[in-house]
Amino acid sequence: MTITKLFTELRSETMERIFKFLFQLFFILFLFVVQPAAEEVDATKLSNIYKNIRCLVCQGQSIEDSNSDFAVNLRMIIKDKIENGLDEKDVYKFLREKYGDWILFKPSFELKNIFLWLFPYVAFILVGFYLFFLVKKNRI
Repeated sequence: MTITKLFTELRSETMERIFKFLFQLFFILFLFVVQPAAEEVDATKLSNIYKNIRCLVCQGQSIEDSNSDFAVNLRMIIKDKIENGLDEKDVYKFLREKYGDWILFKPSFELKNIFLWLFPYVAFILVGFYLFFLVKKNRI
């Protein structure tokens, strides 16, 4: 075997080891970088869910703002549900079935609660017509 062949074989083996080492190093670093990013997404997702859930003890606060035992327990339940792979809609559905529509700050638009959604607009239009005709009547 000549020296040049030996040198190229050693060089290729060394380069192969270096590439393997760099690949493993970048893979490990990638895992450490991706994990906090996933935790941040989960934290913002949980925060958005917590803001939309009413604390049944405090009644005016979301479970994110409340420190009651109910709110703490509900936050743990929601976090477990999200970690088990449930979607945000599934969590809302679970809570609605267990506690009713009142637990949500933004209830769904359904036929049974259409009056609650449309009443403010209808009342605003009726009051507007009433004021319009009242002003028109007083001008003449």
